[in-house]
Amino acid sequence: MQSLELGHIRVDRIVESVCKEFAPLRFFPETTPEDWRNHRAWMEPLALDPASGNLVFVIQSFLVRTRHHTILVDSCVGNDKSRPQRPFWDMLKLDTFLPRLAQAGVQPEDVDYVMCTHLHSDHVGWNTRLYDGRWVPTFPNARYVFAKTEWESWQALHAREPQQQIIDSMLPVIEAQQAQLVDDDFALDDEVWLEPTPGHTRGHASIHLTSAGAQAVVTGDMIHSPVQCLHPEWIIRADLDPQLAKRSRRCFLERYCDSAVTICATHFPQPSFGRIVPRQNAFWFEYASV
Repeated sequence: MQSLELGHIRVDRIVESVCKEFAPLRFFPETTPEDWRNHRAWMEPLALDPASGNLVFVIQSFLVRTRHHTILVDSCVGNDKSRPQRPFWDMLKLDTFLPRLAQAGVQPEDVDYVMCTHLHSDHVGWNTRLYDGRWVPTFPNARYVFAKTEWESWQALHAREPQQQIIDSMLPVIEAQQAQLVDDDFALDDEVWLEPTPGHTRGHASIHLTSAGAQAVVTGDMIHSPVQCLHPEWIIRADLDPQLAKRSRRCFLERYCDSAVTICATHFPQPSFGRIVPRQNAFWFEYASV
């Protein structure tokens, strides 16, 4: 289990699974085979699967332990969730997430906050678990922090067309009165706060961490693959507002390029920790040695 020491904060990766189901041309719909020709050599095998030619995405949470709080950033796909639109995530029964959380020394009742970067199904699944035939919050003592802008966007969509992850992974948390809807610039304290990175969804936020002069940012879905460091303009099929997503991504890469800030890249291959450095007229993800 890879971890990051950040001043007085410890960050652990809690990996649920590794996904190799998304074909590059479908995931990045504006790209062509020619666009990918020069990237295969450096992306294989960690970021691009040689056997299938598909992208490799880690599905994971980041466990953040400060001197005051135990925080889970994002909560993966979850077990027993009906996801027929993504058969590889449908009705999972993986024995990975909670056991790996326990290996890190944390039980569900120990978690003080769950902070979701956004409300897509692979980021909210373990918000709840199935117990006696009903969905209940997995983390009984936690406050679940969601950006108000993000929740209102999904609430409006759900009213028009029911969204399964809202039904099984959000509404039970709200009904249990464990949800905390916050402004886009919410700060939990002087060590943990939201950094708005909208575009992928309306209220998408990355999570900024700082302690004793050291800093890190959990990206969420502001960026999905290291190839987007070289091509920040590459949008993905799931971006709600592609132009805004591109602006958020480029601003993020420019802000942290050549800085000491550690990037915790949510879907990047292991170790997922690294730095943004310049590369010709764009950027590069330099993986940390952990």
